[in-house]
Amino acid sequence: MKIRTLFLLTALGAITAFAVLNWSAFMAPTTLSLGVANVQAPLGLVLLGMLVFLVVLSLAFVVYLQTSVLLDTRRNARELQACQELAEKAEVSRFTELRGFLDVALKKQAEREGELRAAMLARLDQLDRDLQSRIEQSENTVSAYIGELDDRLEKTPR
Repeated sequence: MKIRTLFLLTALGAITAFAVLNWSAFMAPTTLSLGVANVQAPLGLVLLGMLVFLVVLSLAFVVYLQTSVLLDTRRNARELQACQELAEKAEVSRFTELRGFLDVALKKQAEREGELRAAMLARLDQLDRDLQSRIEQSENTVSAYIGELDDRLEKTPR
């Protein structure tokens, strides 16, 4: 129990005990002035009634405050939940958008890779043809040199 609550309960208990112990004094009639008229009433009972009225009024105020805080808390919780759902939807939307962007980028990269591969294979084929033609030319040149050497060897006296 909080110390404030304990203090309030102790004070109310002390006032109640005081009123019970002095009930005859509380009930003694006296002349009370209301400003425009005088009234005969027990002063202790009037003051005790005012005290009870203030306690009830304070309790009503506390209940009102707690109710308004509870309603505000619930409203804030609903707004927070709505904001959280909106943020989750936005995050899902961003992930979907990112997935789409990555799919497009990967497709472009795959297309470019295919084009580069085709260009590289075409270039290799061209180089292979060039190499084959050079080899054939070299073979022809070597054959021509060999033939020329054979002719020279045959023409030279032994």
